[in-house]
Amino acid sequence: MQRTTVPAPTSKAGPIPGKLLMGAGALMVFVMITVGVARREGVGLTEMPPAHVVRSVRLTVEDRPDGSIELFNAAGGGRIATVHPGEDNFLRATLRGFGQARLRAGLTREQPFRLTHFDDGSLQLDDESTGRKVNLGAFGPSNFVAFARLLPDTGAVR
Repeated sequence: MQRTTVPAPTSKAGPIPGKLLMGAGALMVFVMITVGVARREGVGLTEMPPAHVVRSVRLTVEDRPDGSIELFNAAGGGRIATVHPGEDNFLRATLRGFGQARLRAGLTREQPFRLTHFDDGSLQLDDESTGRKVNLGAFGPSNFVAFARLLPDTGAVR
């Protein structure tokens, strides 16, 4: 059996031609100018009109010794709902996450959260003390409804 050896490829690359470098540089400058003008003029951007608030409620949350949580209307003080252990896990986890974010920021849990329904059908939970906002429609219809039922007169929620 005879072995054949293949010679290793040799690299004899010469200098890059100046015209090629100038062309690449001109292309980059053209792209940068085009992108800058397009951004300034708003080319290709879509803007949605701002949504208006339909309903809003400020919620305070209290943990109970049995593991349930009670939600109160911060304005009126009335109880909105009680969530028992094993029920409404998305609601519980979301509120717990918001509460833990406050504790990590060195804040207390006393300030209410705001639940807002907008005229475009969206539902948002936000915490003004931390700046955290969550669009609840992104988590599916059943999770949307878990929070929508906390709003006053929820019959009109889409």
